[in-house]
Amino acid sequence: MTEKEVNAMSALALAHVGDGVFELLVRTYLCTEGLCVNHNLHRETVSRVCAPAQAAFADRILPLLEDRELAVYKRGRNAHVNAIPKNATASQYGKATGLEALFGWLHLLGRQQRVAELFAAGQKEEE
Repeated sequence: MTEKEVNAMSALALAHVGDGVFELLVRTYLCTEGLCVNHNLHRETVSRVCAPAQAAFADRILPLLEDRELAVYKRGRNAHVNAIPKNATASQYGKATGLEALFGWLHLLGRQQRVAELFAAGQKEEE
């Protein structure tokens, strides 16, 4: 897709794509790093893709974002959502949506190397 086409998508559409991208990255990371045994994989994945964990992840990578990336993140963070999960605050859910929008935007633009860089940077403090 062109940047113009991707930018025409709503922030929530970008976040929808980014949700899948981020979860796949987490699943791959957990399996390739051998951080969990099989019966704990799902539980550990869920703990890393929930809104509070994604909000903390977003806070870790925010200083690394380029101007256009930051604009996409803010677009997602400020998107109007109808419901917020019970385990998250509105702030956490906004940050998580911003993170997902960013990862969706980068993925749709084919910027997989940048996705990998940001994901690796966000993992550093978590380990």
